[in-house]
Amino acid sequence: MSVIVSGVTRHYGATQVLRGVDLSVQPGELIALFGASGSGKTTLLNLIGALDVPTAGSITIKGVDITRLGERRRIQFRRQQIGYIFQNYTLMPTYTAAENIDLLLRLRGLGYGERRRRTAHGLEAVGLSAWADHLPAELSGGQRQRIAIARALAAQPPLILADEPTSGLDTQTARRILNLFRSLAAAHGTTFLIVSHDPALATRVDAVYDLRDGVAVKRPNS
Repeated sequence: MSVIVSGVTRHYGATQVLRGVDLSVQPGELIALFGASGSGKTTLLNLIGALDVPTAGSITIKGVDITRLGERRRIQFRRQQIGYIFQNYTLMPTYTAAENIDLLLRLRGLGYGERRRRTAHGLEAVGLSAWADHLPAELSGGQRQRIAIARALAAQPPLILADEPTSGLDTQTARRILNLFRSLAAAHGTTFLIVSHDPALATRVDAVYDLRDGVAVKRPNS
């Protein structure tokens, strides 16, 4: 899925977080977004994910300018086209790992058999099949992060937005997750936009942007 961000700004009162961001992502690409804390990385991710609306500029996803959509259509677009991996996991505490994945798939209108198949596949992909019946409180932080990743992948959206997806993971597991992202991009054309502080990630993606002074600067040779 292609993503084109053009001249996007975002103000919160008198505070200007984004000052004119331009960003282009092609279908099947893995793009990393780096920047200091408070630079606006998560703000930009929320705008691209249709969770927020820019003050000015346009965001075109799969040929649709989502900034021109009404709230209802924006919600529908978000549910059908975009997957999220949040830094704080956002898992339901009283649901098991499998139930957390199943809940998202139910919201997408999938039948029981397909939900069960995708949930099992997602857990297997992140190496947590044996923890399917565990509650989030019974899992480590790294395991909760992997459940959040499995949930996003199980929905099979064409665009996945990931906020620090490998934070809290050991080096080997982080490499496995990034390899999984790469295989999905190659097999299905899934596009990944990844916010990170991990310098090792820069060598494993197709392009890197640094968010500085409210604008996104593409690194040379990336």
